[in-house]
Amino acid sequence: MSATYIDPSRTNFEVFKNLPRDEPIHMLNLLQYREEAEYPEGHEHHGNGWTGRRAYEEYGKTSGPIFRRVGGSIVWRGAFQTVVTGPEGMQWHDGFVAQYPNAGAFFEMIKDPDYQEAVVNRTAALVDSRLVRFKPGAAGEGFG
Repeated sequence: MSATYIDPSRTNFEVFKNLPRDEPIHMLNLLQYREEAEYPEGHEHHGNGWTGRRAYEEYGKTSGPIFRRVGGSIVWRGAFQTVVTGPEGMQWHDGFVAQYPNAGAFFEMIKDPDYQEAVVNRTAALVDSRLVRFKPGAAGEGFG
């Protein structure tokens, strides 16, 4: 079992694919950047000395138009401070919640050839990440 995660496992992605595709989804993204981005040999950004954060910014710049075209939006963004409940060593740099009109929009995005070129920046940027799907619920007072 891996201690770090960049891409979904086959099993997790199959579960995701089998969930309803016609309802809105929220995707919680937790990001831990590399000190220095790791691009594959021969890539235009290989050896440029970018930080992981800078490479992730490039991912946002290159994938953002596709994300917006499929109807995606960011509904929350924050910078990590500390874990209150959970492993003491767990640390993230940034987190955000992306909203999609439905899971089909997410699939449309990840299948887009321009997105597939952009995702190399994400892979180069991150040492660890989590991507967790939620069904949006109503906001309001209280926890239950």
